[in-house]
Amino acid sequence: MTAPDRETIYQALSQYIQENFLEDAAATELTPDSPLLEWGVLTSMNTSLLLAFIRNELKVTIPPTYLTGRHFASLRAMTDTVHKLALQPA
Repeated sequence: MTAPDRETIYQALSQYIQENFLEDAAATELTPDSPLLEWGVLTSMNTSLLLAFIRNELKVTIPPTYLTGRHFASLRAMTDTVHKLALQPA
């Protein structure tokens, strides 16, 4: 199985976050650099749900050492992290 490309990862993460974590997705313009941690979007529960989504839908497991603000600060940071891990051998 080939690793998902950057755009596929970005679109999947963006859609999941908008549909599951933003109360009014139409009113919130989510960009690659939206500060998800500062906005309070990624609570501990939401992060757990997001990790399960990444594992189940994108087939990428995020190791504990990657559970940092730097890797989850924005959609761009998450996309880069997931893409990097997807390219590594299992």
